[in-house]
Amino acid sequence: MSLPDLTALTARVEELESQLAFAEATHQQLDDTVARQDREISALKRAVEAMARRLDDLRDSGAGGGSDPADEVPPHY
Repeated sequence: MSLPDLTALTARVEELESQLAFAEATHQQLDDTVARQDREISALKRAVEAMARRLDDLRDSGAGGGSDPADEVPPHY
């Protein structure tokens, strides 16, 4: 193998190594983002479930007089 061929091959290998390092860094960033979003989604699901339970508890406890809000007279009457 001649020196120009070896130089070209070395340059190609270095370029591929550089691209691989960039791809690995990008992959790690995406993995971190997905993990963070999974934690956020889990927290939001728990919050929605807690609000739904609280709403059910309020309905069951009779808060609001146990009547349909559409049947109530507004306070300005």
